[in-house]
Amino acid sequence: MKKNEISYGALNDSNLKVFICLSRATQALHKRAGKIFGEGGLTTSQFAVLEVLYHKGELTINEIIEKILSSSGNVTVVINNLEKDALIVRRINPADKRSWMISITEKGKQQIEEIFPSHLKDLGISFQNLTEEEKLTLISIARKIEV
Repeated sequence: MKKNEISYGALNDSNLKVFICLSRATQALHKRAGKIFGEGGLTTSQFAVLEVLYHKGELTINEIIEKILSSSGNVTVVINNLEKDALIVRRINPADKRSWMISITEKGKQQIEEIFPSHLKDLGISFQNLTEEEKLTLISIARKIEV
């Protein structure tokens, strides 16, 4: 232990180090991705909504919220802005008239198709020092964390 460093016990110190390490890695990844999305004219939240609609097809707002792990208030604003920009359309859900079905437009698809390759390339750079086995191990370990 370094001078002036406080210890909370071996287990707590270890937990804190894991938390800090994961947080820093996640923040770095989000910062890099956010720059790419911004260069493509989207916020991170806008990209997330378009990406899930592009890959999963038409969804309700609640399904979008569940899949992108965001708050409902934020997603509603994002969807309103995407609709204003003609990147998505919404229609009444025929199965439940109280909800909306959201789908991506051709313009939205074009925007994702322009940005997504740069995002994939950047992820390749971010994870280039990991072997495929290490990536699978990291995924397995991350899934064990209680949320």
